[in-house]
Amino acid sequence: MKVISYLQRIPLTLRVPAMVAILMIVISVIISERVLNKLYEMQEQHLTAVIGTYFDGLSTALMPAVLREDIWETYDILDRTRSIFTTVAPMETVVTGRDDRVIATSDPRKIPVLSPLPAQYAERMSGGGTQIDWSTHTGFGVRSLLYQGRRVGTVQASFDISHLVAERRQVLYTLLATNAVLALVFATVGYVIARRMVKPVKTLADHMRSGVAGTPQPITLEEFPARSGEFADLFHGFNTLVEAERERSVLTHRLAEEEKLASLGRLASSMAHEINNPLGGLFNCIDTLKRHGSAESVRDASLSLLERGLAGIRDVVQAALATYRPDRSARPLVVGDLEDVRVLVEPVIASRRQTLTWMSCPTDLTIPALPGSAVRQALLNVVLNASAAAGDDGTVAVEMRIDNHGSTLILSVADSGPGLTKAAMDVLTSGDPWPASHAAGGLGLWMVRRMVDGVGGRVSVGGSDYGGALIELHLPISNTEEEMIHAA
Repeated sequence: MKVISYLQRIPLTLRVPAMVAILMIVISVIISERVLNKLYEMQEQHLTAVIGTYFDGLSTALMPAVLREDIWETYDILDRTRSIFTTVAPMETVVTGRDDRVIATSDPRKIPVLSPLPAQYAERMSGGGTQIDWSTHTGFGVRSLLYQGRRVGTVQASFDISHLVAERRQVLYTLLATNAVLALVFATVGYVIARRMVKPVKTLADHMRSGVAGTPQPITLEEFPARSGEFADLFHGFNTLVEAERERSVLTHRLAEEEKLASLGRLASSMAHEINNPLGGLFNCIDTLKRHGSAESVRDASLSLLERGLAGIRDVVQAALATYRPDRSARPLVVGDLEDVRVLVEPVIASRRQTLTWMSCPTDLTIPALPGSAVRQALLNVVLNASAAAGDDGTVAVEMRIDNHGSTLILSVADSGPGLTKAAMDVLTSGDPWPASHAAGGLGLWMVRRMVDGVGGRVSVGGSDYGGALIELHLPISNTEEEMIHAA
């Protein structure tokens, strides 16, 4: 298993050419083995035929002498035929009679005449036919002498087959050398061809990995295959996909900005009313100061009213600027960012005669792990949606808390409306929120989901105690208290 796991980690551009090279070598080995086996079979057939010819000629010459059991004539025939059958190269020949006693042998000193046939020769007779022992470079043959259908004797002979062994060795060396060269050449050519074939796969894989790491880059024309084909079509398809993704990203960013401006537009009228009311009082104060500014009590009361009115206007303006001005500093989230949302939505809540319940975290809490501007904008979108769902005289409840483990900031928004539609729930909880955002009729919730996904959080949706929807944003924060900074 470890070997397989290691091989799987080798890049495809190396694994495929290497497999092709190994396949070439294996094919070469198989071909060599088959050629050698065929050579062995041909040599055995040739040796069997030559030995058969030797026995045919020798049996014809020996038959009269064996019938008479003439020892000297039989020996003379063996001696004379040795020089005739030089191509067979007989090493030893033994002739026996019908009682299996030795009549004559090419080496009388080794096997005495009229002695019983030695055991090793008797074993050869039991095997019959032609036998080859390649380890000792020796061939054996047995032929029965038949006269009128009856066995009258036997001829056994051993032959030197060193020349066949030498031939096999020479063929083996030649075959190994030739196949080694051809296998090396074919393996190299196969490796080069296979590597060129899988090069487009590597190119495509590199570009896809770059897309995972960041913005995908299209494949340049220089990287396209020289000829049109499946890979060229695949590259064109990938470039089309990259362009479509880029257009989608641009469109998404533009729509998000438009949604942001739409939210600002919905707040603008309420904010104008919120600012216009204290302005009327401020002008009255100024008029009072002009007429009765000499009186200390009137002057102090008017100045105090001016200060409070201007402070209220300042808070509204600063909250709007903090929410809709581009956040280039990427500063961490503070509870004050969330309090800005309260200031911004109060005019909308008041215009609909709604009840707003607000439970905030400690105001000195700073959370470095979360981006302040993004979280503030997400909470604003959820609260505005809740206010729109609650309708006139409805209720909106916002609660901020940190879970018992101190690892998650939970922003909870409840309303008394009819609840979320299926499309809106899909935007907040489905795997791909983008298609559902069109059916939901806006990008506010989609922007919330994108922010939550960006910080590694999650969204839970349920029913509220007021009869409407309950949306909770679970945003991960630092696990240690040292990383949660409390401002002085």
